[in-house]
Amino acid sequence: MTVISIVGHSNAGKTTLIEKLIREFCGRGLRVATIKHAHHKVELDTPGKDSYRYKQAGAVMSMLLTRDALQLVADAKEEREPEQLAQRFLGEADLVLAEGFSHAPGEKIEVLRRECGKPARCAIEDGLIAIVTDMDEVYPQLPHFGLEDVRGIAELILQQAKLISAHPSTGSGRTGEGK
Repeated sequence: MTVISIVGHSNAGKTTLIEKLIREFCGRGLRVATIKHAHHKVELDTPGKDSYRYKQAGAVMSMLLTRDALQLVADAKEEREPEQLAQRFLGEADLVLAEGFSHAPGEKIEVLRRECGKPARCAIEDGLIAIVTDMDEVYPQLPHFGLEDVRGIAELILQQAKLISAHPSTGSGRTGEGK
């Protein structure tokens, strides 16, 4: 399973890009999972409900299963990297798109827009493999993609994941030099 992190500053367009990539990959028959890194505290379970009470009692994991969905709440005392999380919890996926994780090891694509007025978050040494941007001058040695070039970005990810030969319907004509 391949994990690619989509990184960038707040409001750069990471979530929108990931949504579009998910649709593109699902349309090609791939099973995609996501991992989102939140920098703020988020309530994952409702206080007072059974699964919350099990966690409060000491369970290391609590799973809630309905007819249509499954929710897992697990302890995460130490920082976990997206690849570790994917291996542990997302084994059914062909591809995992992680949002955030700028400082974690692994391959990254950065979304960087001029209007955000900030420098890139990652360096090539951090695993940066491409940039989605409207700024030609940033990392000119990397493949650049326009903000709407979802197909080109998807092709690069499939090449990195070596999924093109496994899924012939994905095509293989692009090299990632999409801008």
